[in-house]
Amino acid sequence: MGSEVKNPKNKPQLNPNWAQLRQKLNCHSSKPKSEAETLLSALGKRKERSNAESDDSQPNPLTPTSSDRSVTDAIAMDCEMVGVSPLGNKSALGRVTLVNKWGNVIYDEYVRPVDRVVDFRTKISGIRPQHLRKAKEFRVVQKKVAELIKGRILVGHALRNDLKALLLTHSKKDLRDTSEYQPFLNKEGRSKALRHLSAEFLGVKIQNGEHCPIEDARAAMLLYQRNKKEWEKSNKDFARLKEKQKKRKQKKKPKEIETSSSNNGTAAVS
Repeated sequence: MGSEVKNPKNKPQLNPNWAQLRQKLNCHSSKPKSEAETLLSALGKRKERSNAESDDSQPNPLTPTSSDRSVTDAIAMDCEMVGVSPLGNKSALGRVTLVNKWGNVIYDEYVRPVDRVVDFRTKISGIRPQHLRKAKEFRVVQKKVAELIKGRILVGHALRNDLKALLLTHSKKDLRDTSEYQPFLNKEGRSKALRHLSAEFLGVKIQNGEHCPIEDARAAMLLYQRNKKEWEKSNKDFARLKEKQKKRKQKKKPKEIETSSSNNGTAAVS
């Protein structure tokens, strides 16, 4: 009996009526759309959806296209600095990143400077005190970087600053500096910031706030890779020109010696 009393409360027989009532309410609450209006609405939604999908689906050129993490013949480097000395105006290495030609990270370490850090320069470097608490010693990082870049093409932006911070040198013929490559200079012959080169030549915005050395190294490497053929050709042409100039100087020296000696001889006879 109890179950028979409870069954009417569930009202399963009202479900069809409720569906019919809701259908009638929907019909009276809104005006029916014409076929043209329905088609335009559908096309509009489809267009909005396709635009949204195209924006989201655009790949970032800085994203590596290969999972290869080997040490390639060309390596890009970027460093972030912190401030040492009493005023914090002297730069010291705080982080160094190396990526291979695919843009994959092959080395990325925070560095504990020899001197006490006064200014972490977090707004630009992205480095915070906790990053340096367990950071590697400068000498350890310096040695590893030297091993990785030895005999390889080194790519970067304003590499002289990074090498100076590392207390390292690198063969000039193996440097590919995006701050010095002639097609990347402005009309006055001055270097452009890496973020400007990235926006202009790669269509990618970087360094919006704290700098990411991985992103910066990838940007420099991609700038090199996309201009590699012309860049290497100009380097070879410049090397040939320097070699010709060197040979000309060597040929001139013996003639100058002969001329001076003959003049001396003539003077002695007179």
